[in-house]
Amino acid sequence: MVGVPFRPQGCDPATGLDCVGLVWAAYAAAERRLVRPCGYPLRGWSRERIEAALAAEFCRVDDHVRGGDVALIAHPARQYHLALLGPETFIHAHAGLRRVAETPLDAVTRAAVRWRLS
Repeated sequence: MVGVPFRPQGCDPATGLDCVGLVWAAYAAAERRLVRPCGYPLRGWSRERIEAALAAEFCRVDDHVRGGDVALIAHPARQYHLALLGPETFIHAHAGLRRVAETPLDAVTRAAVRWRLS
């Protein structure tokens, strides 16, 4: 899905994705149908509320990174971002680039809370 346009609240690769839509669309493409949250704001949800939504589908993990792990990245000003992890890169809906991008893992992303399907 790298290169798909960024679209707030987007959940369809044909029309655009945000970080939430990317995670759910990627798992759907892998034939893992998940319940996708809707009506969420781009900013303003508490970390607890986001983690509760993730816990409905995933288990929190602390061991080594596996491809497909979902990272919950905390940015300044209580803005949170989801990304799909690989061994050395992560894929995320990049609002600044206006597309889904693959980026090398950095220290912040490596330290992010991670979630995995059980």
